[in-house]
Formats: sequence, C-alpha cells, structure tokens
Amino acid sequence: MGIRAVFVNAREQREAKAGETVFAEGDRGPEMFGVISGSIELRKGDRILTGLGEGDTFGEMAIISDAPRSLSAVATEDSVLAVIDEKTFLYLVHETPMFAIQVMRSMADRIRELDEQG
Repeated sequence: MGIRAVFVNAREQREAKAGETVFAEGDRGPEMFGVISGSIELRKGDRILTGLGEGDTFGEMAIISDAPRSLSAVATEDSVLAVIDEKTFLYLVHETPMFAIQVMRSMADRIRELDEQG
C-alpha cells in the first residue's frame, strides 16, 4: 500500500483553509499529518522553512519524540489532511514497512534541507 492510499483511507481527515494554522510551534500533539491535497508551509517564527504538497508528511516528530512541536504548519491553500494518531502510526509502521521508510525519507529530506539553509 502506497503512502497516498494510506492517507486517502485514513479514519480521520481534516480540512484546513488557506491561511489556517494546523498546529503552532510549541504545541503538543499526539498526531501527524499527510497531505492528501493542497499545500502546507512549515515555519519557524516568521521564517518559511519549506513547502509541502500531496503525499508529504509532517508532524511526525511529535509522535516519535513526544516533544512539543518545533515548527508551525500553515495551509497555504485549501487542503485536505490525513490525521494519523500514535496508535495508527505504530500499526502502519508494523504492517506497512514502506510507510515507515517513506516517513523516514521525508524527515531526512527535511533535515537535510534545513541544514543547507543554515
């Protein structure tokens, strides 16, 4: 099962209107998100760090590290998001190894991109 299929079949989906904050830096959250449609910006304060689109994941650090969110996520256009809670995340990692690999790739790409920005 591809990551897009995981998102489309997610038990919970959330709509975010353009300009809406999905979560704010410092928030605690027991969930991660997958972009089904639309686009999201990840921000540190007023600085835009990266843009995300269909098939991208974000917010996974809150599940993995149980720490406050280090960035804010803001919809830049009307978006539909898959909401993946910790229980579902653990199930997907166990039952769909490709999901885990894609989440790790997404995180690695984001870390690399942020590192290059200095």
